[in-house]
Amino acid sequence: MEAKAILKNVPTSPRKMRLVADMIRGKKVDVALGLLKYEAKVGADKVEKLLISAISNWQQKNSGERIDESNLYVKTIFVDGGRILKRFRPAPQGRAYRIRKRSNHVTVVVDTVKTSIN
Repeated sequence: MEAKAILKNVPTSPRKMRLVADMIRGKKVDVALGLLKYEAKVGADKVEKLLISAISNWQQKNSGERIDESNLYVKTIFVDGGRILKRFRPAPQGRAYRIRKRSNHVTVVVDTVKTSIN
């Protein structure tokens, strides 16, 4: 059974956050947490907290099972663009340049690895 966690309006550009998301996509949960803990990129700490939240959501759904024995992995992680704050910066000769402060939404889905018995 899968569990999901969503983080909205993270004040980082979606392009930078996708670099972090691509690192952990398809990895086992313990490996992904290890990668995120020591990653220096901007959104790694926020994605780490989100992954921990998805794991605890999975525990709530599957109260009888243990995380160690269930082989959890990051089934899906994707980053969507959020709202854009528009600001103006003064420019030469009385002009103004538009600054777009981007944000994003991150969604993580964790699931157990299905093992077939033959």
